[in-house]
Amino acid sequence: MKLGIVGLPNVGKSTLFNCLTKAGAESANYPFCTIDPNVGVVTVPDARLQVLTDMYQSKRTIPAVVEFVDIAGLVKGASKGEGLGNQFLSHIRETDAIVHVVRCFDDSNIIHVDGSVDPIRDIETINLELIFADLETVERRLSRVSRAASFDKAQAKESEMLRKIKELLENGQKASAYETDDEDEIGWLRGYSFLTRKPVIYAANVSDDDIADDGASNSYVAKVREFAENEGSEVFVVCARLEEEIAELEEDERKEFLAEMGLEEAGLEKLIRASYHLLGLISFLTTGPDETRAWTITRGMKAPQAAGKIHTDFERGFIRAEVVAYDDLVGCGGMLQAKEKGLVRSEGKEYVVKDGDVILFRFNV
Repeated sequence: MKLGIVGLPNVGKSTLFNCLTKAGAESANYPFCTIDPNVGVVTVPDARLQVLTDMYQSKRTIPAVVEFVDIAGLVKGASKGEGLGNQFLSHIRETDAIVHVVRCFDDSNIIHVDGSVDPIRDIETINLELIFADLETVERRLSRVSRAASFDKAQAKESEMLRKIKELLENGQKASAYETDDEDEIGWLRGYSFLTRKPVIYAANVSDDDIADDGASNSYVAKVREFAENEGSEVFVVCARLEEEIAELEEDERKEFLAEMGLEEAGLEKLIRASYHLLGLISFLTTGPDETRAWTITRGMKAPQAAGKIHTDFERGFIRAEVVAYDDLVGCGGMLQAKEKGLVRSEGKEYVVKDGDVILFRFNV
């Protein structure tokens, strides 16, 4: 999973990236401080892995990972090259979802590029730049397919779809407003990598005072939540400055600090949970003396395709999957005991993998 972190300058975007990944991206109180896309890979917190590692005395433990790409602050005109422009919009195209950091706190010491705090205005500024970038993509592709549309049915069909999307974009709507179940169109849309079809998670960056109640008393956060609900996006509330402190602590100190602040989890856990929910992702587990590992798949994926995440040979030569629910395995104390109680199932090609399934794949190639 690859997430692109975007936002206007000075909203706490690079600060949040730094504490999520501890990658040390430069952060300062002026626009365009981040001049290259910073990339950091972080592990997905999953307490189940350590339990299985201890149970099987696994030699190594491999969690699922998320890749974060920190993209320099966008401004009005970014799609036309303003600020650091198009090069950063191109980095967003490679991501699975966009994490849009929105400033939801007042602080006269931190400059806002538009002179005041208004999260909806900020969101619309970024969205407009993404729409302009997608419009450019549509027009470029339309000029190619239109020439052949008169004698090629497929290109005529694609041209018609592009014209409809162009109209949506010109009216200020996202490309995601175009809905289709046509397989040809779905394939074309996937190839365009429209920025405004990517799922969005809004990170409402608040002050220390507003984090304990998850921004419930913050009027800026309320506006962001309403906006996100209307477009089907996710929101998580975070205090980037606080996350910076948390990132410097050892695990025991971290838990104590979170408890003192009245928090159950740090921002990273909240962001990953929101990302998994938005993208429809789950994890299945494999375990044994050599390795305990989490594998990320799309919800609804069947056993052979899940096996293919481990190795293409597993999918090609799939015979069956021996499956036990994590809670059942731990409750029984091991696979042998779970088998004796009839809790280990032999599943075939049509089995839909569930979150927390512990699986042993049988295959032959």
